[in-house]
Parts: sequence; C-alpha cells; structure tokens
Amino acid sequence: MAIMISFMKGGKDMIETFDLAAAANGGSGNILGLILPFVLMFVIFYFLLIRPQQKKQKTRNAMLSALSKGDKVVTIGGLHGTIVEITDDIVVLKVNDVTKLTFDRNSISHSVSTDA
Repeated sequence: MAIMISFMKGGKDMIETFDLAAAANGGSGNILGLILPFVLMFVIFYFLLIRPQQKKQKTRNAMLSALSKGDKVVTIGGLHGTIVEITDDIVVLKVNDVTKLTFDRNSISHSVSTDA
C-alpha cells in the first residue's frame, strides 16, 4: 500500500510516495533484488572488458612465441629492426648494417609483414 503526501518546500509543491509494505518488512526487501544488479554488472564487465583483454593477451603471447630469426619487428618504442638472435627472454635486433640492439622479448610490439 502506497501513501502519497503533498507538501510545500521552497515555494514548490513536493509529492512523496511512501511504500508501507517495505516499511512493514523492516525495509529489508528481497536479497535477490539486491544481489542481481551486481551479478549483472559483473557479467557485463566480463564480456565488455575482461574477455576481450584475455583474447588480446593470448594473441600477443602467440605472436611473441612465433618470433624467429629474420623476422622484421617494431618495438614498443617504435624502433624497427630485424631479429638476428633470439632466446627465451632476449631479442637482438639489427637496426642498420652496423648497429645491433638488445631488447627484452616483451618489448616487441608487433611483427611487420613483408607482404605489404
């Protein structure tokens, strides 16, 4: 049962509705009604944020594990080079005829395709 109360506040009519059923229950309400919005928010966050990030990370790890000698790559700093030596954690890039630079394998941003 709802009760509507009208009163003046600051020169404006204000109408308030009070739900007597919620007041009779002590205002506790249904626990499912409280938890359901949080569950829905988690599901939405999972499909919009967490799952795409996991797919992106899986693709990146596959790219890093597929690197081999002779691949042309770009580092996260924008440096272009060709891999001349590669280990589990270290990549040595040849950036010109005489310059070789050592990088962490995770500093490789992407591989450059030679098809273009």
